Amino acid sequence: MTLEIPGWKHTYSGKVRDLYAPADGSEGRMLVVASDRVSAFDHVLEPGIPAKGELLTTLSQWWFDQLAGADGGAPVPNHLTGEPVPDEVAGRSMIVRTLDMLPIECVVRGYLTGSGWLEYQESGTVCGIALPEGLQDGDRLPEPIYTPAYKAPMGEHDENISFEKSAEFVGDERAAELRDASLAVYRRAAATAEAHGLILADTKFEFGTDEDGVLRLADEVLTSDSSRYWDAEAWRTGTTPAERMASFDKQIVRNWLAANWDKQGTPPELPAEIVEQTVARYRELIGLLTA
Repeated sequence: MTLEIPGWKHTYSGKVRDLYAPADGSEGRMLVVASDRVSAFDHVLEPGIPAKGELLTTLSQWWFDQLAGADGGAPVPNHLTGEPVPDEVAGRSMIVRTLDMLPIECVVRGYLTGSGWLEYQESGTVCGIALPEGLQDGDRLPEPIYTPAYKAPMGEHDENISFEKSAEFVGDERAAELRDASLAVYRRAAATAEAHGLILADTKFEFGTDEDGVLRLADEVLTSDSSRYWDAEAWRTGTTPAERMASFDKQIVRNWLAANWDKQGTPPELPAEIVEQTVARYRELIGLLTA
């Protein structure tokens, strides 16, 4: 069920966000509303996570502000217009420029974990990139690596692709620009996270171009849905992968789902305690970063 928002017309609903266009038919901007829906393994789950839309919008806005220069670095162009949002969706929405979104999900990994760890155990690689021998689950990589994915249409699985393949989609120059921008933003954000006692293990970015061809950071950025955050002290002192990589993101949801669903048919409903734990970790992360 979508909201009726004066001055705006609903145009699209994704897994977790709803898009609105100006009701007067004007172009160049849209309203992005973050819902409380949660997705994992390309499925929208039930129930939603209460206040998730507000929490992740708060975090995304904070990061956009940091990357716009609040952290002392050079401003990274983004999609925000700076306009006030409607009262009906205050706290969970952003008014953004309409961009030509690029079909590449820009993933940066600074640590070995998740699907990367599974591949590494089999072949010593992550997304085809060879890594040194002897790494363990949760280890820091010698250097962050860029592992792009092709953004599949709604209902289909995103596909990990090589850098060379990404260039086939967007051209050599743009592919290199996406890679370099993604690695630069990751390193910058990882340093900020580290200063707050956190590890940014990996993240994914989305970019689009404006009418002048300028590359702009878009969608959400460095949220608990698009990134893995760990407690730095726990990572240093933990004796098991679970202790080292206790996450501040929806990994709690992924772990429960992986243990209780064979990925066939409709996913089971999330237990109340998993929902509560996820909300608590989202709040804790925001508190640590913005303190």
